[in-house]
Amino acid sequence: MSPLPKIKMKRRLEINGIIIVLAFLLMIIFPSLFFRKEQLFYYDELAEIFGVALILLGQLLRTSARGYKSEYSKQGQSLIQDGPYSLARNPMYLGILLIGLGVVLVLFKWWVGGVFLFIFILRYVSLIFKEERKLLKIFPVDYPRYRRQVPRLLPHAQLLLKRDVREYLPLKLSWLKKEIGTILAVLLLTLALESWEDIKTGSFKIYLEEAVGILLVIALFVWLTVYLERRTGADKDSISVKGQVS
Repeated sequence: MSPLPKIKMKRRLEINGIIIVLAFLLMIIFPSLFFRKEQLFYYDELAEIFGVALILLGQLLRTSARGYKSEYSKQGQSLIQDGPYSLARNPMYLGILLIGLGVVLVLFKWWVGGVFLFIFILRYVSLIFKEERKLLKIFPVDYPRYRRQVPRLLPHAQLLLKRDVREYLPLKLSWLKKEIGTILAVLLLTLALESWEDIKTGSFKIYLEEAVGILLVIALFVWLTVYLERRTGADKDSISVKGQVS
């Protein structure tokens, strides 16, 4: 692989890191401005549980997309149109979007969601268009057809309902191992901050109810991860056996 993509990736990670550090510093300096005060309302409780689900789903999608691309792109020589890339043309960015919105739902005031969406659009839309122009040059025949068939970022709801989840979210243990540190760091830090807010308000009953809901979501995520990993392996073995028979 040419060193140029690696340099671009490193630069992109550095920019993202700077944005995260600046946001973290602002939150430390002005916590009351950003963090949502825990209130004894069920919609807050549901928002936090739903937020955890979005974080986990975003991490799962991001892991699947990154692993699938790494394994099947042939170092950028092949246009990937299957797996998570049949769901959206930019599934990794969609995963980041879901993670960010999930964190906002768990921790922050509602207006922070608008700021996050603005920064996301500012940061990633230009990257998406730039990558599309590059792919159009590399794959002048295949990419226009692929672009017509698959949405840029937000998948069609009808597609999600019609297809088996393992078709667009394949998962391998090797892919998961590479991302498990990031998954745990984001999840545990978010839950630690949310729990601290609950404990400060003394709303132990609400905290307990949220904890049960969040544990159920995490258990469902673990089950889905195991299911996808096993089904991906089983599908691969099936394809291999068919190839040997033919």
